[in-house]
Formats: sequence, C-alpha cells, structure tokens
Amino acid sequence: MLQTADKSPARLSRWCETARWRHDSSVKIHLFDKDQKPELYAAGQTVFREGERGDHLFVVTKGAVDIIINGVTVETVEEGGVFGEMALVEDRPRLGAAVVRSDAELIRVDRKRFLFLVQQTPFFSLQLMAIMSERLRRMNARL
Repeated sequence: MLQTADKSPARLSRWCETARWRHDSSVKIHLFDKDQKPELYAAGQTVFREGERGDHLFVVTKGAVDIIINGVTVETVEEGGVFGEMALVEDRPRLGAAVVRSDAELIRVDRKRFLFLVQQTPFFSLQLMAIMSERLRRMNARL
C-alpha cells in the first residue's frame, strides 16, 4: 500500500489518480499496523451506539466490525478499514452503531491524534477521503 515516507507531489498525484478510478473497497489505511496499543473486542460487542458523542475513530487491525444504521447493517469494515470518522469530521453524534462481527483488534484514534495526522500526514487525509468517497458511492448505488 501507499507509504507515507514519499510525500512528493508526483507520488501524491499518482495516488490520487489511482484512488479516483478505484471502484472497490480496496483503500486501506496501514499507518497503524504497528501500533502497540490495540484494543481487543469480542464478536457481538458494541463499540459505540447510534446517537453517542463521537470523540474517536477506529482502525481495524484484525477482525471485522458491522456498521448498523436504523437496524440495518450497511457495511462491514475489515482489516485496514476505519469507522467512526464522521463524528470527528463533523463534531456531531454517531449516525449509527458499530458492532464487532468477528473478534477484532481496534486502534482508537482520539481527536488530538486525528488532527495531528490530518495536518502532518497528507496521505492519511487522502486515504480517509477515498474511503469516505467509496462508502458514499456504494450507498448511492444501493438507492
């Protein structure tokens, strides 16, 4: 996957072109793969509920998590995926619930770390935007 060490404009442009035409859910964030503080969640455990205050996003390093809106599973986030980012971006309550589908290891990213990553790691921001864009396209295709 994309490495954050090469921050050249040419590399950034190539990545944007690749992400722009990708129609599957292959954009994954691997920035947290070696994080030393994953939280362990058992299958069936609720990570957060709809309407709760969102002060963290989560990165899945192992396992899978279902995103549920109005009682319907709208997405399953797997290894390298993120969820809960909308609450940080919008500073609004959670739109849906997150329930662990299979035993998972999650990295919790608070607002301070999120803002640091957005400011200091442009590729993180681009990857996050690509993931959000993919989700929107998948939702639109279902309508």
